Amino acid sequence: MSRTTRRIRLWDLPLRVFHWSLVLAVGTAIVSGELGGRWMALHGQTGLVVVGLVVFRLVWGLIGSTHARFLRFAPTPRTLKAYLRGRWSGVGHSPLGALAVFALLALLAAQVGTGLFSKDDIDFSGPLFHLVDEAFARRLTGLHQQLANALFALLALHVAAIAFYVALKKDNLVKPMLTGWKDVEETGAESAQHGGPIAFVVALAIAVAAVLAVSAAASPTIIPPPAAAAPKPAW
Repeated sequence: MSRTTRRIRLWDLPLRVFHWSLVLAVGTAIVSGELGGRWMALHGQTGLVVVGLVVFRLVWGLIGSTHARFLRFAPTPRTLKAYLRGRWSGVGHSPLGALAVFALLALLAAQVGTGLFSKDDIDFSGPLFHLVDEAFARRLTGLHQQLANALFALLALHVAAIAFYVALKKDNLVKPMLTGWKDVEETGAESAQHGGPIAFVVALAIAVAAVLAVSAAASPTIIPPPAAAAPKPAW
C-alpha cells in the first residue's frame, strides 16, 4: 500500500538564514584560526558574528515559529526511549538531533565566550581581555583551544548523522533547511506557525544589541598624542 504524504512548512526563513550563516561564520572562524597571523583579525570579527547568531537562535527558540521553539523539540526520557526503539514519530528535530542542537549551541556559546577574553601574546587578544587579569585570560585561552577540538568532533558527528539519514533512512535533512518544506506522512503534523515579522525584529534587535554591547566594552584604541612641534630657531 502506498503511503499518503503531504507537504508542510517545516523551517521558517529566519531559521534557515541563521543556519547557513552559522555554517559560513563557523567555517570562517575555523580556517582563520588555523591560519593565524594576519588572519586573526578576521577570526575575532567572525567571533562577534557568532555571538550575534547564537543570541538570535536563543531568542528565536523562545518566540520563533513552531518547529524552531526549544519547548517543541526538547527531548524527554520518554521520547528518547521511543526514538531508540524506533517508535518515535514526529517532524523537525528528532530527540537525538535535539540533543545535538543544544550541545552545539552550548559549545558555541562557551567557545565565543572564552574567545572574548583570550590572549595568545602573538597575534590576538579578545575584545574583553582587559576586563580580566592576565592569568585568568591565559586559562580561558587554553580552554578556548580545547573547546575547538570538541567543536570539530561535534561538527563531524553532525555531518555523519546527515549522511546516515540520507543513505539509510532515505530522509534528506538538508533539503528542508534549504527550501523550508518537507513531505511528511499523514500523521497530524502541521505547518509551522507564529514567528512572524515582529518576532523576527525582536530577535534581531536583541542579537545586534548583544554584539554592540561587546563592541562597546572592548578595550579602547589608544591614540598617541600628536608629536610636539620642534621649536623654531630664534634667528
